[in-house]
Amino acid sequence: MNNQQKKRIAIFGSTGSVGTQALDVIAANPELFSAEVLTAQQNDDLLIKQALRFQPDIVVIGDESKYQKVKTALLDHPIKVFAGEKALIEVATMDNYDVMMAAIVGFAGLMPTMTAIEHGKTIALANKETLVVAGDIVMRKAVENRAPIIPVDSEHSAIFQCLLGETRNRIEKIILTASGGPFLGKKPNFLVNVKRDHALQHPNWSMGAKISIDSATLMNKGLEMIEARWLFNLTPQQIQVVIHSQSIIHSMVQFEDGSIKAQLGLPDMKLPIQYALGFPMRLPNKLPRYNFSKPDKLTFEEPDIRTFRNLQLAKDALARGGNAGCVLNAANEIAVYAFLKNRIGFLDMTDLIEKTIQKISFVEQPSLEDYFESDGEARNFAASLIKL
Repeated sequence: MNNQQKKRIAIFGSTGSVGTQALDVIAANPELFSAEVLTAQQNDDLLIKQALRFQPDIVVIGDESKYQKVKTALLDHPIKVFAGEKALIEVATMDNYDVMMAAIVGFAGLMPTMTAIEHGKTIALANKETLVVAGDIVMRKAVENRAPIIPVDSEHSAIFQCLLGETRNRIEKIILTASGGPFLGKKPNFLVNVKRDHALQHPNWSMGAKISIDSATLMNKGLEMIEARWLFNLTPQQIQVVIHSQSIIHSMVQFEDGSIKAQLGLPDMKLPIQYALGFPMRLPNKLPRYNFSKPDKLTFEEPDIRTFRNLQLAKDALARGGNAGCVLNAANEIAVYAFLKNRIGFLDMTDLIEKTIQKISFVEQPSLEDYFESDGEARNFAASLIKL
């Protein structure tokens, strides 16, 4: 394959968990992919290392105070260096890449992703907050600009894979599987004393700090429900969550005839990342394979939403629509940040989110400006509750 046929990848959020694994996939398939854009918010050291190894066309460091250091380190290489939030959005408009791996965590990923969509780029979407915050607008823009969105979340990738070849068949419901996180089966009297390091230890997946905490509170599954609604054009009633602690079935689709399709595999984010980058081709790899004798039992149970109330808050936001998902997400980002800084307890996160949802006014049909306003208001209010 010559250079013209290589897929040129822009990794927005290259130093995070998904970004580094995406670079592993690119490194393992140098004849198929090249990394043309790498961006990071804070982690200048890793960004420099990645740039030296992959020789992209452009790197962007979000934190402008680190610009000089990155620029100096890459002086002897033909790599353009930019800094700041505006640069992220400008680089998203460029024609030096084909696929954006959208892996910036949180609300910060919305504008670069939206910009890439407006330029008709293929989006490998790892940032679920983009759809939680503004799913209606994002998906409408994707259709208008014929920008394919291929999900990278393991659950949404599973559903996407199950739906291939089923375009004419109606979905009865989708079943999102959840591992249950590190505190499966625990009750509030245990959770009240949970500390940061304990909550960061996920039994099956290796993930960044934010998503690990979301997984421990089940907020992650709530955000995924909202994301699925927009990605697959579903009603809230068509989305079910089931606890499957082995994380072998990544999600399922049930059709009108009662038949269920599931996608299985070992829990490794490289699989959905590789699938999204290689789509529509499945690429061979040397990753370990699932062995049916271990684990030899796959179990399913209902989530405990009385203990893990974040999932209920997310379901309520999903049912409400409007700016509810945006407010939920903003309050959750502040809550997780405060918990990671040891400012609030594990169960306080839910209280903080609930109070914020009650406080911020509901907008039924938000514009993009409304979403930005709701996000800012929710953050400020949530932060004021913990005096951040």
